[in-house]
Amino acid sequence: GNMAGAIIGGLINSGTASSDIMVSDKNEDLLNCLSQKYSIFVTADNTKIASGADTLLICVKPNIVPIIAEEIKSFIKQDTVIVSIAAGKTLEQLEEYFGKDKKIIRVMPNTPALVSEAMTAACSNDNGIDELDGVCEIFSKLGRCEKVSEKLFDTVTAVSGSSPAYVFMLIEAMADGAVQGGMTRDLAYEFAAQAVLGSAKMVLETGVHPGKLKDNVCSPGGTTIDAVASLEKSGFRNSIIKAMKACREKSEKMR
Repeated sequence: GNMAGAIIGGLINSGTASSDIMVSDKNEDLLNCLSQKYSIFVTADNTKIASGADTLLICVKPNIVPIIAEEIKSFIKQDTVIVSIAAGKTLEQLEEYFGKDKKIIRVMPNTPALVSEAMTAACSNDNGIDELDGVCEIFSKLGRCEKVSEKLFDTVTAVSGSSPAYVFMLIEAMADGAVQGGMTRDLAYEFAAQAVLGSAKMVLETGVHPGKLKDNVCSPGGTTIDAVASLEKSGFRNSIIKAMKACREKSEKMR
């Protein structure tokens, strides 16, 4: 899927050798595309990957995880680290699928992995504790990775796993407003996207509270405070909070 493709692309773009990556999928068109794009080993045989992998990434939809587990669990080596990106699937469930004796790590990355700007959360079962740092190191190649308590994973889904979609909507809306003001579409996307990128870097790199950074842009009687007032009147912040709540609750229901 899209997330698996983003992880593969991000790893290779960060310097991971293509010979270290193997992929299996039932979609032969997808496999051919990945093989041509990244020069990696591909196969339609899931058991072939399972039997040879030191670190096995399970990058399928949550409802497919038990099906895949049943197919490959008897082929997985005892010391293999199983890493799942499936939303809503807990460590306890993954142990039921693959075996309580397996080293299992649960991660929640996001699609900016493709450009090495992902935010990933990670946690492990008791057997995988010693391998957690190594998996975090792998995902750090795709951006940032933090160890997070599993009880926060539904919140992680809302704040980073799904949030690129909210940000893309923001960029699209900003670009629409710029087009309305006479800017060409391509230029509007560039200005809007760079503004979001630069603002995010200021939060991460300065450590200054976002509210303070916002205040710094709002000159007394200026243009920005009128825009902020309009956003507040429209319920901008509340709409984001409500969207994240809906996302979190859906994640909880997917267990």
